[in-house]
Amino acid sequence: MSSFLRRLLASPVTYTRWLHLLLPGAAVSVWLFISTDTPWVPVVLAALVGLIPGMRLAEGVQAQLLLTPEQRGNPQATISAAPSTSWSERWRTSLWLEIRLVCAALAGMATVWLSATAVDLIRSAVGSEPSADWFAAGLGSHWWAALLAPVPLVMLLAVVVSCGELITAAARWLLGPTPKQRMTALEERTEQLLERNRIARELHDSIGHALTVAVVQAGAARAAHDPEFTERALVAIEETGRDALDDLERVLRVLRESGPPSGQRPSLSEADRLLDSARGSGAKVDADVSGPLEQVPAPVSREGYRILQEALTNVLRHSGSVAVRVRITVADGRLELQVTNPLAGLTGAPGGGSGLRGIRERAALLGGSAKTGPHKGEWRVHASLPLHPIP
Repeated sequence: MSSFLRRLLASPVTYTRWLHLLLPGAAVSVWLFISTDTPWVPVVLAALVGLIPGMRLAEGVQAQLLLTPEQRGNPQATISAAPSTSWSERWRTSLWLEIRLVCAALAGMATVWLSATAVDLIRSAVGSEPSADWFAAGLGSHWWAALLAPVPLVMLLAVVVSCGELITAAARWLLGPTPKQRMTALEERTEQLLERNRIARELHDSIGHALTVAVVQAGAARAAHDPEFTERALVAIEETGRDALDDLERVLRVLRESGPPSGQRPSLSEADRLLDSARGSGAKVDADVSGPLEQVPAPVSREGYRILQEALTNVLRHSGSVAVRVRITVADGRLELQVTNPLAGLTGAPGGGSGLRGIRERAALLGGSAKTGPHKGEWRVHASLPLHPIP
């Protein structure tokens, strides 16, 4: 019991809720000072003020700050801070203000009467007569009254904690987000997670490809002992690095500006630079492109570019200088993209990282499919994307 009381006394929320309970009492006291004959006026005014849309925002901010400070800034907060957008929310705000007045009256009376009674008991213990205005009236002067002094304070703490829990529950019920607001917040959160996931894939594909090409080119140049080959390798590393820096700038712009024009991202119309980069790294690339590639919608073309980039990166990383067949076909309302290379000489586990999973995720987000793995003695990456993806 003593440890429980210590936790209550040490908890900051006990005192912030107490402050929240006492604040309306100040406004009511001002009115009673003006007119003691009309104590019902604050009740009527609270009901009318609650119909003002901005009042819900003010009450929500105050309730978040004082009743649930641990949720401050949390998008999943159980008390919303937004103006009323419907009559239902306005009436709920009015009811909230009425409940707040009732709880304020209980907490205010307990604060005054129980605190004064504790003081009266101490006065009785030191030989003074208790006041006739508080609960210790008529007790007389007794030394043992000091032993009773903590009782009103414990009762006050119990009232404050109980009223604090009650007003917090009422705030969550009446000021909490509506189902529509919860759905909106959930959609925003989902969009944020999807955007973060997309940015992670962009960085993985672009920077991973650039580093793989640089490593392969540097290793080949060192082994070749040929100045001319070394020159070509350095040029390839420079071009790939410059492209990676451009991609990195696009991704960073998304973080800084919350989404630049998506058309700035590379598309399949720039696939030649990927193929040339792979060739420059020693891979023997046989590419076949058929169909109106320029008519592929931008989202499909951009994701197709990243799928091709990741597939070629895996070839260079795990197989090195091997023959690679690339087939890109646009027909019958779909984009078919396939990259195959021999299993002979394959090192590592191509399916062990996040690159191939990213390929499948990109295809799935567009309503398509992707298959990766051994196929007839070769390693194959095949993606089938609809030209009109699911929104």
